[in-house]
Amino acid sequence: MTDQSGVLERAGKRLSSALDVLEAAVNRRREQDRQRGELEAQVQAFGTDRSRLAGELDHARASISSLEATNREVAQRLDQAVDTIRAVLQAQER
Repeated sequence: MTDQSGVLERAGKRLSSALDVLEAAVNRRREQDRQRGELEAQVQAFGTDRSRLAGELDHARASISSLEATNREVAQRLDQAVDTIRAVLQAQER
């Protein structure tokens, strides 16, 4: 019976060791799954930020286009005003 006891004891130790290895593997997998979940959440947040920033960029571009058009109109009006002032000054010189 002592031989059987030794065999059982060794088998129990191997089983315990295998369970420890399995538990460690499960813990590593859980950690990987947790990290993956965090990464997926970050990717989703980046996507949301990207969409928001793209909208802001489109709005900024539209504002720039509007400002450029206004700037051209103001420049034309200033040129016309300068031309009118010159014409009045030249007329007075005569």
